[in-house]
Amino acid sequence: MKLNFWFLTAPVVAAIDLQQPLTFQPFAFQHLTSQPSKIPSLGFGTWNIDKSNATEAVSAALQAGYRHIDCAKAYGNQKEVGKGIADGLKKIGLDSHTPALVSEALDDTLVELGMGYLDLWLMHWPVGTDSTGNKLDYLIPWQHMIRLNQTNKIRFIGVSNFSPAQFKDIMHNSDAKPDIHQFELHPYLPQTDWIKFHKTHGIGVTGYSPFANTNPTYVPSDHDPPLLLKNKDMLAIAAERGCTTAQVALVWGMSRGYSVIPKSSHVNHIKENYGALKCKLHDGDLDRIDDVSMEYLKRFNNPSKDWGVKLFQGLQDS
Repeated sequence: MKLNFWFLTAPVVAAIDLQQPLTFQPFAFQHLTSQPSKIPSLGFGTWNIDKSNATEAVSAALQAGYRHIDCAKAYGNQKEVGKGIADGLKKIGLDSHTPALVSEALDDTLVELGMGYLDLWLMHWPVGTDSTGNKLDYLIPWQHMIRLNQTNKIRFIGVSNFSPAQFKDIMHNSDAKPDIHQFELHPYLPQTDWIKFHKTHGIGVTGYSPFANTNPTYVPSDHDPPLLLKNKDMLAIAAERGCTTAQVALVWGMSRGYSVIPKSSHVNHIKENYGALKCKLHDGDLDRIDDVSMEYLKRFNNPSKDWGVKLFQGLQDS
């Protein structure tokens, strides 16, 4: 399972009016009321940040100004992330899909993070694991997440990495639709129609891997496009606007109406990424970045073959 936090200066979540489409602008918070509030459009990701400096990185992110932290037990650094949250404020997995394990995973997460509740809890993949191996499994765990959402342990629930068919299956066969859907988004994988679907249904979107193949987790192949942050068009736009290529990639994502969650374990890069909130692009710049996917189209996170299940069917580069 995956989880997200939104903070003011203490662990207080933003209240979201679920009758209205979620919008994404930085730091327009309300206290816990029924009035609409905004999810921070620029978040901090913790995937692949080593335990040895996860606490320092998360603390530095909060001190830099981030108020949207993305983490997951499967990342192997959850305790350290929790310590970083606590320190920064001072200055769920594939085998968790049965109802009992869903509840247990939530409780374990709260203990490891040292938190009393989660702002957002996501089903990491539409895949479960049992003694026979991996299989598509999401309706039953989703129903249990809905029940847990009635407790004071979770504010909002969502999913990650679902295909259109899987997402519609949840919408048509449960009592609640996801508040948020998190999936891979960057100029090499814009998924414009998929974003529009979520906007039409009032469902928020968070894009992970905003720097595409810059993520060292993705094993390079002979057919990969150039590193996104070294792409000639991205470099040219960055030079023209006095921004870094990382900031340009983040602004492009936020301009499309969803939140982005860059990750870094280096304090300088953490601050640089946060500086995207001051980077201004022109409409023509955004159009040029849109054209990048016309030349290069690539999904970097697709474990379908390794897991023996079909994922992302009906989406770009599935």
